[in-house]
Amino acid sequence: MRFITAEQIAQVFNIFIRITNFDTMKDKIGTKANPMALKTPPLSSEYTMHVDEKDGKEVLVCTVGKTVLHYDIRCLNDLHTMLKKHGDWMELGSADEQKPAKEGTVEAWGRSESNPVGGWYGLKKGLRGRFGMYMPPLMEKLGLAEVTHEAKGNKMRAI
Repeated sequence: MRFITAEQIAQVFNIFIRITNFDTMKDKIGTKANPMALKTPPLSSEYTMHVDEKDGKEVLVCTVGKTVLHYDIRCLNDLHTMLKKHGDWMELGSADEQKPAKEGTVEAWGRSESNPVGGWYGLKKGLRGRFGMYMPPLMEKLGLAEVTHEAKGNKMRAI
């Protein structure tokens, strides 16, 4: 007879909590008909975010004016995990896809081959950047992170 250890029970419980919290997060983010309203870190522009399905996968849909960007929804959990391990404030470093991202920033991590998806969390070629502009306010509103709100040089950290 094999027994389950307390450590194994704790691992299963933590996975269950993460899945439950993720489903709750998706509900909070909203739908196309009722998206979440957000502001960029400097509080200078408004945009919306909602969860939708594209090619059979759930994605985050970010609408900025008439521009629509798609991000892999896994970025929420992955970014939170990375920030927890980082343990301190991290510069956002937002940049368009065509421009290089400053090393050591959230933007650089969001397109790095060393992140959990092995590259871009942005899914629309030509519009894959700006991860460091649009994900931090969403994480803040979901209660996963703190974000500074200065005119430039904003940072975030996990809660």
